[in-house]
Amino acid sequence: MSASPPPPGPAPALLAAELSRLPPSCGAVRLVAIDGHAGSGKTTFAALLAEALDGAPVLHLDDFATHREPFAWVDRLVDGVLAPLERGEPARYAPYDWTARGFGAVRTLAPAPVVLLEGVGAGRRDLRPGLARVLWMECAPEVAWARGRLRDGPAQEEFWHGWVRAERQHFAADPTRPTADLLVRQVPSGYEVMAGPA
Repeated sequence: MSASPPPPGPAPALLAAELSRLPPSCGAVRLVAIDGHAGSGKTTFAALLAEALDGAPVLHLDDFATHREPFAWVDRLVDGVLAPLERGEPARYAPYDWTARGFGAVRTLAPAPVVLLEGVGAGRRDLRPGLARVLWMECAPEVAWARGRLRDGPAQEEFWHGWVRAERQHFAADPTRPTADLLVRQVPSGYEVMAGPA
């Protein structure tokens, strides 16, 4: 996948314009992955980008991962979302409830010109053939994890111990950053988007 960074200016708006011009990658959908370490700002950036894309849907991988299977969610995502979108059909999935520790009520997601896939591992090897672009949030892992711990509070401290180990193992076996089309870094004025290693 080749990519060119957008020109200087408001990053989400310029990036949205570029993404809208890409050829579809999953049926009629341009599926865009926003990957990075937990706490790196993926969700916040995805919300800004979705707004710039006139309300593009955002799929959060936290809805597919579980306490026991932080990275074993590919089949759930493919069967419930990607395969239907590839066929031009609405996707149906049951999001995981991290408090109740179980899957909740089924949600429906209709095909859209651009769908954002946000979460740790969004750009993983198994998904890349169906991705129009892979974005990586540039943030040192220790900084990102500290932000995440602060965000989640002391009640999730035990979870974070296990998560950091699982995330290290995941990216050691299946690194996203070397395959990223674009790198996104938070700067005082907003965001900077740069060409990625890919």
